[in-house]
Amino acid sequence: MKKNKIIFLCNECGFESAKWSGICPSCGAGNSMVEFSEKEILVKNSKISNPVKISEIKFKDEIRIKTGISELDRVLGGGIVRGSFILLSGSPGVGKSTILLQIAQNYENILYVSGEESASQLKMCCERLKIDNSSLMMVSETDINNILAHIEKIKPNLVIIDSIQTIINTELSASAGSITQVKDCASMLLNLAKSLDVPVLAVSHVNKEGAIAGPKVLEHIVDVVLYFDNENKSSYRIIRCLKNRFGSTSEIGVFEMKSNGLQEVKNPSVLMLENRALGVPGICTACISEGSRAFLTEIQALVAPTSFGMPRRVSNGYDYNRLCMLLAILEKRAGFYFANFDVYVNVVGGVKINDTSADLPVALALISSLKDIPVDSYTVAFGEIGLSGEIRISNKSDEKISEAERLGFKRFIVPDGKYEHEHKNLEKIKNIANLNYIFS
Repeated sequence: MKKNKIIFLCNECGFESAKWSGICPSCGAGNSMVEFSEKEILVKNSKISNPVKISEIKFKDEIRIKTGISELDRVLGGGIVRGSFILLSGSPGVGKSTILLQIAQNYENILYVSGEESASQLKMCCERLKIDNSSLMMVSETDINNILAHIEKIKPNLVIIDSIQTIINTELSASAGSITQVKDCASMLLNLAKSLDVPVLAVSHVNKEGAIAGPKVLEHIVDVVLYFDNENKSSYRIIRCLKNRFGSTSEIGVFEMKSNGLQEVKNPSVLMLENRALGVPGICTACISEGSRAFLTEIQALVAPTSFGMPRRVSNGYDYNRLCMLLAILEKRAGFYFANFDVYVNVVGGVKINDTSADLPVALALISSLKDIPVDSYTVAFGEIGLSGEIRISNKSDEKISEAERLGFKRFIVPDGKYEHEHKNLEKIKNIANLNYIFS
């Protein structure tokens, strides 16, 4: 009898090795190699497909299905693509199951598979969210073979799996949530989704570090990876796209959690500027872009004399290393010295800024706090700052100006360049050494 071959898989990246190692040779993760037998990791082969010329490939006009939630459709690139496998992750209590049930409200012929709650508990959640969809079918099941049988029999328009870590293949000896089970079950669901042209939306838990739980190979298998973010623990939620084979990964969707479920926030600028302080030093309004959307947010800075030998640098929502670089540029190129001061920077609303055009408003907020002179409350700024002190023009500049004008802002501090909105309120600046006049 042939003996099963023993191999080792990395729990972080899925790297396969014939021998154990304390550090993964592929990703460098420590103590992540787990032992498996070759028999355990076998995945069922799909049907053989014949090569087809691209000119002969036909698809339906409605290749994308609208979820009925415009913020989610924006992140997905226009809706759910038929036959796609979508992974939704987020911390406990952020609202993953809530948004799945709200999606189910707008679909016909949906199969909701729950491995964590009974059918009666799901019914109770539907009543709380006032979801009334007679075509919604629910089943409490954890066996992947039974789930696949249900899908083949019902042929639903959408399959929801809550969650992928609870689904198991009884033919394998590994426990639920292990690398073997998650990878095998995800592969089987993917094969069925492609063969039946049925989209699958699965929930995935997160680990202690906030990353998606399970092997990294799970993210390579699926088509779309969404992440629900609630870093500031408020009622607001931001959904981000970490991977999308059918659209952009730069879009975000904003929601507010209420008693009747998640409500869309279609105007994030109003949300971010809500209850903002007027005429206070250290505050500047920034206009940033996320995907195709431009919105305003408030940058707060506090510069205070240090009580320690080493001044503190704290940043919330703005890249820490970029803050340190910006302080060095302000000292070297503009003569604003922060060596004896603690510096704190905060982006209101728990937003994480990835747009480099936030450099200029952060610099203005820092100088304002240092000199104890407020920036005009109806001033908005944007622009990237280089190491030589130059201020570079950013993308979607005209959209940013339009958004700020719509919300009543009158003064615009922007990089030097050409704009569609050429009017007297545009103050173009080439270098940060020219910022002194704003505080004179």
